[in-house]
Order: sequence, then structure tokens, then C-alpha cells
Amino acid sequence: MKQLHACLAGALAALLFTLPAAAQQPRTPAIPGASAQVLPDFADLVEKYGPAVVNINTQARRSARQQLPGLSEDDPFYEFFRRFMPPDGQAPGPRGNNPRGNRPNQPPDAPRGPLQPFGLGSGFIVSADGFIVTNAHVVENAEEITVRMNDKREFKAKVIGADTRSDVAVIKIEGTNLPTVKIGDISKLRVGEWVVAIGSPFGFANTVTAGIISAKSRENLSGDPNLDAVPFIQTDVAVNPGNSGGPLLNMRGEVIGINSQIFSRTGSFAGISFAIPIDYAFNVADQLMKTGHVTRGRIGVSIGTVTRDLAESLGLPKPEGAAVSTVESDSPAAKAGIEVGDVITKIDGRPVEGSADLSRSIRSMKPGAKVNLTVWRAGKSRDMAVTIAEFKDEEPTKTAANAKGKKEPAKTDKLGLAVKEVTAEQKKSLKVQTGVAVEAADGAALAAGISPGDVILRVNNVDITNVKSFNDTVAKLDVKKPVALLIRDESGTRFITFRPDVG
Repeated sequence: MKQLHACLAGALAALLFTLPAAAQQPRTPAIPGASAQVLPDFADLVEKYGPAVVNINTQARRSARQQLPGLSEDDPFYEFFRRFMPPDGQAPGPRGNNPRGNRPNQPPDAPRGPLQPFGLGSGFIVSADGFIVTNAHVVENAEEITVRMNDKREFKAKVIGADTRSDVAVIKIEGTNLPTVKIGDISKLRVGEWVVAIGSPFGFANTVTAGIISAKSRENLSGDPNLDAVPFIQTDVAVNPGNSGGPLLNMRGEVIGINSQIFSRTGSFAGISFAIPIDYAFNVADQLMKTGHVTRGRIGVSIGTVTRDLAESLGLPKPEGAAVSTVESDSPAAKAGIEVGDVITKIDGRPVEGSADLSRSIRSMKPGAKVNLTVWRAGKSRDMAVTIAEFKDEEPTKTAANAKGKKEPAKTDKLGLAVKEVTAEQKKSLKVQTGVAVEAADGAALAAGISPGDVILRVNNVDITNVKSFNDTVAKLDVKKPVALLIRDESGTRFITFRPDVG
């Protein structure tokens, strides 16, 4: 019995001795061949670069205090909620704080009261002498700006420049030897990597939240056409009112974006936030710091997305590039020979991912610069040299005159269309010389948005000159494949792609 007890004790001791060592072994990776991972520690990063992140308070004059249902002005929470709730009749915007338009409705001649708290936001110092980058909507309409630092110091700031087309602003405080951030390389950004946001959500200064990169090059979802060219970074980092303008940092402590928007049904964080990529933002910020304004390029075209069906119809290998729907007369594009219906597939040899990609690439170029555009036309690629002109916000949008006709009964073809020759009036109002006018539309063509009065300029890669050329082209089509029609109407020119009804 004593020997049995000794054996059991020895086995128990051996087990207890080996357990701690086993517990310290790294976990087997879930993916074969992958190295063991541990959760990141952000403490050193925040300690080093957190002091360069600032809290921004703005003040403005209001004609009347905003009323909040169910809250008395004597309620201690009245001022807190007033700062973050939109004016009566407006829904919360998609941005993290003080969305454009989210301000009191006040006529120009209304009596102006004293300065009152207007909004909260964040920013980060990019130079030791006090230049701070933030969102344009954070400082919009502010009459007084106070910057609070991590060490409790306060400074009055002035706006150096604000650009609504990128939602980037630069403000300046007077200081020396101020802490600064480090700017990162956006080309190294990977979906799935850890990132950190530092800001002042709901006024809680120097709040740190973390998450991962969810996606890159997201298109603008806010409905603000000014931001259509911004290739947003999507993250699951918690961003709330007050985070706007604060930095998004990678694990090396480099700023790779400016927290700008959230996607939410309630106005608070719902798992999706968006940041302006730092390369795009700093191109704007650098111009604002040097000149106080931003210069952008343009070539004078309106463009649209190339869908899979459109690509197949035009013979493109894959759905990429930007389809040209209008070309302004005497514009750089017109002078270079670019035509309506062309698809711009490359810019200086680099593939164009989509219309937003082309737009932001052109806008980032300086007026006078030359660029080579590869264009897909009639099933072939060709290169065209274009000289960039200056983009001006005040330029009017050009649209064609009204040419919609009255819908009349007519026999439709296998595309669901009946066409006739273009009248002299249509040629004059729509500024076209060839094509056919839609007399009637039904089935898939009607569902796709084709209406009587529209003018068809091209079917897939074939230019249409008259009714005969249209009928000959349609007769050769494989109705099992999608067809792309280049349409001109009173609103401009665009591709419409659909699959004909079969059977």
C-alpha cells in the first residue's frame, strides 16, 4: 500500500510540474503554416503619439437656443444633448460630429446673440509650430476655436483653410516644440490589420478605441456629392460624435487616415466607420498650409461605372475603367479626341479601377500636367495624351435640352424597341448628328430605363447612323448576352445595359 501511495504521489507531482510549462506553450495556429499570434498591446503607441492628438471646441453665435423636446433648459443634461442633436426636422447625418447642414437655420438678418458652444471634434498636430489637421465639417461656421491638448494646455486657433470636397481642414495654434504625429504610407495598408482611433467622442478627450481595417477604397455613402472622389477606409473601430478629425493609426503609430464618418441608423456607432486616407487628405492639407486653398485638375468629362454586363457588351476583358457619358466642348478631353461612349481603362499605364478612381486621380494632378489615357473604343484600345485643366467649383453643369417625345404605339424588335430617324429638332436640342430615336420601349428595355424620345447613339461597339444601321446591328446580336446601348436624352449621355427578353 505504501508503494502504491508513493507511485500516485510521484505521478501527481510530475503532472503538476509539467502543467505550467504546457500552459505557456503558444496556441496551435488555426491556419496551417501560420505563426502563433497574440493580441496587440496599444499602450506604447498611445503613450508616444497620443499627446499630438487634440480636442477641438468651436463656438458660434445663434439667434435662438435650440429646443429639445422633454428637456428643460434648467436640466443639467440640456446643454450636453443640445450639442449633439440636429436641429428640428433634420435627421442625424452620417458623419461623426457636426455634419454639414447640422446647424441652426438662421436668416442672414437675424439678431446675433453671444457666442455659444457649437460643436466638438478632434485633430492632430502635424508640425512643431502648431499646424493641426482636422475635418472641414468640424470647424465649419465656427467663429471661435479652442484647442485643448493632452497636458491640459489650451490655445485659440485660426482656420488656415477648409476644403469641403475632401472634408479636410487645417487650423493653426501659436506654439513651439509641440508633439507631432508620424504620417504613414497608405500603399502598405492591408485589410484585416489592427488600427487605433484617438479622439474625443461625446467630449471625452483622448479616448482610445481599436479595431481592424474592414475594407479599402469605399465610395462615399453620405449622399454628399462633394466627397464622391474620396476613397474611404472602412473600419470597425468605434467612432462617435467628437471623433471627427482625429487620427486613425496603424500599429507602427503612423497616421493612415482621418476619422470622418460613421454609418448609423441612430447617429451613434454601429460597427462601421470611415476614414479619409492620409495620402489623399495630406495632399489637400499640404496645399492648405502653403497657399490656403486647393487646386485640382479636370479634363471635362462625365463618367460612370462599368458594370459586368456593360463590359461584356463592349468586349472588355473585365468590368473596370470609367465609361464616358459626356464630353464638354473645348475641354481637354475633347481636344484630345475622347468621345462619348469611350471607356477610359488606364491612366499613365495604370489600370483604372472605376469612375471614382479616375476622378480622384485626375483631381490630384496639377493644371498643365500631361497624362496619357488608354481608351477602349469599338473593340480596340488607343492611347490619348490629355493636358490637365484647372477644376473650378463655380463651373455650371451642362445638360442637354428637353427632347422627350410622346409615347406612341409601335411594333418593337427583339430588344423590345421601336425606333425612327432623329428629327432635326432633336439633333439641335441634343446636339447629335446621328443615331435613332426611340419610338416605343417594352419588356427589359423599358425596365432598364429606356423611354420614348431617347436617342440611341451606339449598340455595343457599333455606332448607329440611322434606322437601317440600327436594324442591321440588332439582327446580328446574340440575345442570350447582355446588350449595351449608348443613350442620349435631356439629362446627358449614358450607357444602359440589359439582357433582352428571350422566349
